[in-house]
Amino acid sequence: MAHKKVNLPEKICKTCNRPFAWRKKWEKNWEEVLYCSDKCRMNKTK
Repeated sequence: MAHKKVNLPEKICKTCNRPFAWRKKWEKNWEEVLYCSDKCRMNKTK
């Protein structure tokens, strides 16, 4: 069964200012997610 990724919530990454979409692994804490990747999270002070 194929899924289409339409109408997923998006946020803007605090580090790179690029949009990123909701992921299943962020289901329980989507409100706290601020960064699109571990790389951006580690470079958050730049």
